[in-house]
Amino acid sequence: MIPITEWQKIGVGITGFGVFFILFGVLLYFDSVLLAFGNRHKLRGTGFFLGGVAIVLLRWPLLGMLLETYGFFSLFKGFFPVAFGFLGNASNIPFLSALFRRFQGATSMV
Repeated sequence: MIPITEWQKIGVGITGFGVFFILFGVLLYFDSVLLAFGNRHKLRGTGFFLGGVAIVLLRWPLLGMLLETYGFFSLFKGFFPVAFGFLGNASNIPFLSALFRRFQGATSMV
């Protein structure tokens, strides 16, 4: 039998907890009810994005990529003002900060 120190026992316990919570998180992440609840108001963007993936797989890459692009912008349109606002405040380059502030608009969540 291999002797195990107290530190090794603690390490195995912490690793076990980590593996458990990672697996539990993955199971909850792929739960269909939670996915449907979180994505219900973005159904059109999800449909266009996944439809674009299907069209690309059916060998119509240009049309599929256009559908994916529209779906991507439709899904993340609420995030873009926040991202541009952060980039406008974080950069010290005069031209870029003015450009990002213009893109930020009045719909920022900050």
